[in-house]
Amino acid sequence: MIYLRRICSQKVLVDLLAINPVTIGQVIGETRTLIDAQKITVSQTAHYFSSTQELLAWAQDGATTSRMNLSQTLSHPALTGMSRPDFQALIDRITVPYQATIEQRRHRKRGGDRRPGTRGGIFRQKITDADRILATVLSQRNLCDQQTLADLFGVSRGTIRNAIEDVRPLLEQDPYIPTLAQRRFTTAADVLASVAEDSETPC
Repeated sequence: MIYLRRICSQKVLVDLLAINPVTIGQVIGETRTLIDAQKITVSQTAHYFSSTQELLAWAQDGATTSRMNLSQTLSHPALTGMSRPDFQALIDRITVPYQATIEQRRHRKRGGDRRPGTRGGIFRQKITDADRILATVLSQRNLCDQQTLADLFGVSRGTIRNAIEDVRPLLEQDPYIPTLAQRRFTTAADVLASVAEDSETPC
């Protein structure tokens, strides 16, 4: 379940559990088959850990990674235009249909259903599904251009463009209505500097 929720890679699990990589792969495949058979949806967490040390530090004392801190900062109400609970509710509503959209695309590329026991397209993503939704919200608010978003999330402009193309139709079907930001930023540094930590008021 840790792997299916995309909390870490198989390599991290191998290091953490001291189990053979082949065994980890088989267990994950068998578990995924059972979950699919029961039609259970496994949600993706926003917490992705790239090393055993990061995962253990978070589990033991709640230490956060730079990626988690960045997502927290960029989901500030001053940037998203909504309160944190409202933004989380939006994430919760959009994530499942977003994952369904991605799976439909993979189904078309495969030309059929996934073979039993395969990884099901799960791999380390450059950014999480939640961050893809966040980037699209910021884009719809005209907060900055796609290159600035790419700089903020540490990915290519193509990754941001693809995320927006996937998520935007889902947002358009949602009750969510984007409001234009009061200010448009030209650099990632300007976006981060604009966030006042002592204010949680949407704007």
